[in-house]
Amino acid sequence: MFKIILILLVKCYQTFVSPIKPKRIKCRFHPTCSNYAIESIKKYGAIKGTRKTIDRLLRCRPDNTESCIDYP
Repeated sequence: MFKIILILLVKCYQTFVSPIKPKRIKCRFHPTCSNYAIESIKKYGAIKGTRKTIDRLLRCRPDNTESCIDYP
């Protein structure tokens, strides 16, 4: 149940917050951090998936222009 709530929160972020961010700020990772969050929560569950997402967000720096492929 908690897993579904977390995924819905990420989808709300993708729908409402992400489109209004400045275009110059983009994720250097593929898939994006929000897609990574959904995939890791689905794969590892709410607790471990959230922990992996937080680790990923700490590695993400929008000012870095090098792209990086990173899957959960």
